[in-house]
Amino acid sequence: MSEYDARGKVNRALLICVDDYRHLRPLPAVRDNPQELERVLLAPGTDLFTKGEVVICRPQEPWEVEQALDAVTQEARGLLLVYFSGHGRVGRDGGNLQLMVGASERRHKTVSWQDMVLPYLDNARADRIVIVLECCYAGNAGEAFHLCRTPMSLLMAAQPNRRIFSGEEPTGGTLFTRALRQTLEQGVPGKPFVTFEDLVRELRGQLAGERTPMGDVWEPRSAKQNTVDDVILSFATPGVRPPTPLRIRLRRRLNASVRHWFRILMVLATVLVPAGAGVALLCLPHGTEACPPALELRLLTAPEAEPALRRAAFDYEMSDANTRPLDGEGDLPDGCRRAQITVYSAARDQVDQGFAAAARWQGAAHGTGKGEAGDKGTDPLYRTGPQPDIWIPESTADYDEARRGMPAKDSPATLHYGAPVAYTPLVVGIPAGRRPDDVEPAGASWRQLLTATDRDHHDLRLLRPSPVLSGTGLLHTLGLYLAHDGADPASSGVPDPARARQAEERLSAPGSQFAGSTELLCSLRPDADGAGSVDRTRSAPLVSEKSLADYNLGRAVGSCPALDAPLPLRDRYIAYYPRNVPALDHPLIRVGWRGTTDATPRKAAVARFATWLRAPDGGGRTLTAQGYRGVSDSGPGTGSPLLDSRAEATPAAPAVPFRADPDQVSQVLDGYDKAQKTSQVLILLDTSTSMADGGRLPTALRAAGRALEMVGPRHTYGLWAFPDRAHPTDPDAVRELVPLGSASPAPGRAALDRIAGGELVEHGAAMEEALTRALRRMKKSPAANKAIVLILDQDDGTGGRAAGVERTLGALVEEQPGVPVLALVLGETGCDTFALQRLADASHGQCVSGGPQAVDTLAGRIASIGTAAKGDR
Repeated sequence: MSEYDARGKVNRALLICVDDYRHLRPLPAVRDNPQELERVLLAPGTDLFTKGEVVICRPQEPWEVEQALDAVTQEARGLLLVYFSGHGRVGRDGGNLQLMVGASERRHKTVSWQDMVLPYLDNARADRIVIVLECCYAGNAGEAFHLCRTPMSLLMAAQPNRRIFSGEEPTGGTLFTRALRQTLEQGVPGKPFVTFEDLVRELRGQLAGERTPMGDVWEPRSAKQNTVDDVILSFATPGVRPPTPLRIRLRRRLNASVRHWFRILMVLATVLVPAGAGVALLCLPHGTEACPPALELRLLTAPEAEPALRRAAFDYEMSDANTRPLDGEGDLPDGCRRAQITVYSAARDQVDQGFAAAARWQGAAHGTGKGEAGDKGTDPLYRTGPQPDIWIPESTADYDEARRGMPAKDSPATLHYGAPVAYTPLVVGIPAGRRPDDVEPAGASWRQLLTATDRDHHDLRLLRPSPVLSGTGLLHTLGLYLAHDGADPASSGVPDPARARQAEERLSAPGSQFAGSTELLCSLRPDADGAGSVDRTRSAPLVSEKSLADYNLGRAVGSCPALDAPLPLRDRYIAYYPRNVPALDHPLIRVGWRGTTDATPRKAAVARFATWLRAPDGGGRTLTAQGYRGVSDSGPGTGSPLLDSRAEATPAAPAVPFRADPDQVSQVLDGYDKAQKTSQVLILLDTSTSMADGGRLPTALRAAGRALEMVGPRHTYGLWAFPDRAHPTDPDAVRELVPLGSASPAPGRAALDRIAGGELVEHGAAMEEALTRALRRMKKSPAANKAIVLILDQDDGTGGRAAGVERTLGALVEEQPGVPVLALVLGETGCDTFALQRLADASHGQCVSGGPQAVDTLAGRIASIGTAAKGDR
C-alpha cells in the first residue's frame, strides 16, 4: 500500500478541546490535551508540522468552531488534521452526532458533525484529511462520513453507541489521547514511520484492557473514504530515523525566512507609510507567501486506477518537473509547486453520463446548473464529482464510448485524446490447484481457455466485472466476442450474437455485481467479509494483470486492506493471458471547457504532467512500482512487483495494443445488452423518520435511484414504501408509489424526490410484514427473472409483531418460484442480524451493509438478476 507523505506541503492541525462546560459535567483531563498534543506534533521526530501550522481552539460557542474550520480548510494544501476532545451527544436513534462546546446544552448550541463539520471538510483544499474524534458516541460518526467526496480518514475513539470514561483521568491528558501521543511520539517497532492504520492498530492494542461504561471492550474504530492508500502521521521510530530530505529542509527554511522578513517589512512599512509608502512597498518580497497558490488540476480516473494515480500525482507535485523555475516564470521561487493535482474516480457509466450532460456538469460547477438539493439522491453528476481537466480512463474503448454519447454540437466539453501512460494486460485468474495441463499461460485463445474450464474439465465459474461499470469488464467482453479464436479484434468485424449468448452463458452472474477488478478480487480474498459465500477454488476471475498481482502479493485491493505477506500458494490465482485481447492502455485525455479564462496555462500544465507521466525516469518509475507496464517498453520494468514469482504473472506475455474500431465497441455493448435476460424488481423502501438521521436517507435514495437507471422495456420495476403514510400504525400496510411492471423511470424519480422533500412517516418500519406482502406479490409475477430490493435502516417491528409473521416469511422465502432478496441495511448493526442474513441466504440473494461501496455493490447485484441466483452451474 502506498503512503501519503505531506512533508514540505502547507499542512494544518486544528485541535478542538473543551474541558469547561456551563451546563454539562466538566472534563478536567481534557485541559492538558491540546498543549501536549501540540508538543508532539511539533517535535523534531514527528517531522510533519512546523511552528504556526498547529491551531488550538477552546470554543465556548459553535461559531468559534465554524470560524476555525473555515480558516484551516482554506489554508491547508497537504495534510489537514482535525482533532476533537470533549462531550458528544446523539439522538435516541443514534444518529446526528453533536459535538458539545462550552455553552452547549443537551439540544442547543451544539456543533453538528453532519451539518457543520463534514461540509467544511468536504470542501477543503487539502490533499488528505485525517479526523480524530474523542468523545462519547464517536463511533456514530461513521455513517454520515461515507457521504463525503474528499479523501478522508476517520479515527473514532470507540465503537458506535458507546460512551467513554475519558475526561476525569489524572493530569496529563485523557487516556485515549495519552495513548495517541505515545504512538506518534515514540513510533511503532519495526516501522520507519507511523501511518493512520498503524495508529489505529496501536490504539486498539493499548486500550484492549480497558472497558467502556457499558462493560464492553474499548475498541477504537476507523473508516476511510475516497482513498485506499495510507497517510503518514509521524516519522518517529524506535529505530534509527533517516534524516529529513534536503529539499524539504531547504523549503521549510525558505518559508520560515520569508515569513520572518515579511513580518519585519510589514512593521517598517507601517512606520514609514506617512513618509514614503511607495518606497516601502517596493521592498516587499513577491507575494505574501513563500509560494503562490498552485494551479489545481482535477484528474478523473477509474476506481481501480485511483490509488496508483494518486501516488503518481503526489510524486509529480514534489518533482523537479513541477517545482523548478521555467523560462518566463522567474517570479516563481525555486521549490514551489507550479500545479497541484486532485485525483478522484467514478464508474465508467457515470463518466459517460457526465460527458453526455456536460452542460449540466459545468453548470453545477459554476453554481448555475439545476438546483442540486433535490438532485443529489439520483443525479449521476453528483456521483461523478467535479468537472475534470484530465481524464485517464482504463482504455481507449472507454474514450470511444464517451465520445459516442456526447452531443454532436454545442457541448461545452471537448475531449483531446492523448497517448497511453501505462499498459496492463487482461488475464483470467485460474486457481493454483486447478491449472489446466494442456494450456499455456500466455497465448491461449479464448476457445482453449473456455474448454479448459468447462464442466468436462475443471468446471470453473467465470466472474467478470460489469462491462457497463468497468473498462476491464468492457475489454474482457470485447475479447470474448471478437477474439474468441485468438484473432485480432480489429479484423473480426461485427460481433456474432450467437457467440455473445454463448459467452454470457459461461459467465456466473453475466450482468455482474462487480464494478471493477479490485472489487471482484476483494470478494474472493480469504479474509473478506462474506468470503465464505464464494468458493474461491472454483472461481476464475476475469481481471487485469496488475490487480491480480496485487491480490496474490497481499496488496490492498478494492476495500480490502493490505496484508502482512503474500497469500499462500493455495489461495493464489495463476494469470492466463487470452491471445489478442487488447490490454488496458490508460490514455491521457485533456478535457477542455468552453469559457475557461485560464485555458492556456491549464493546457500547458496538463502537457507538462503528461510528459512527466510517460517518462521512464518520471511517472513511468512510479507506475512501474505500482504494477503497471511502461509505454516505452511494454514489459515489466526494474522494481515491478510483476517480477516477483509470487505475483503469478508472466512478464514475457505481451501487452496487446488497442486497435478495435469505435463502432465495434458500441456493437459489443449492444450485443452484451441483448444477451442479457429480461428482469423485474420490486424496490421496497423504508421511509420511517429514522432514515433521515445519520446521512442514511441520501444513501437510500441514491441506491433506489441507481436501480431506476437500469429500467426500460426489458427491465421493469415497482416502488413501494413502508410504513404507509395513510395507515402508519398498520404493520402490514405498504404504499404502492409506482405499480409493479412499470418501464419508465420518471414516476420513480418523482416519488424519490417527494421522499427527499420530507414524505417520511413517524412510525417504526416493520420490515418482516412489508417483505411478506412484497414476496406474495412477486411470487405471482409472470417475470422469469425477478428480485426484491429491500432498503432500510433497521427492522423496527420486533416489539409489536403479530404471531407467526417470521414463520410465514420463512416459508414464503423457501417456496418456489424463488425470489432473491437484495438488502441494503444502513443501520448501525448492518447485516449482522441473524434474520437479515437468513433472508439473504435462503432466498439466494445478498445483504449489503452501509459503506462507501454499498450503493455500487447493490447496483451491480441488481444488474445480475436472473443469473446471480443460479449458484453453481
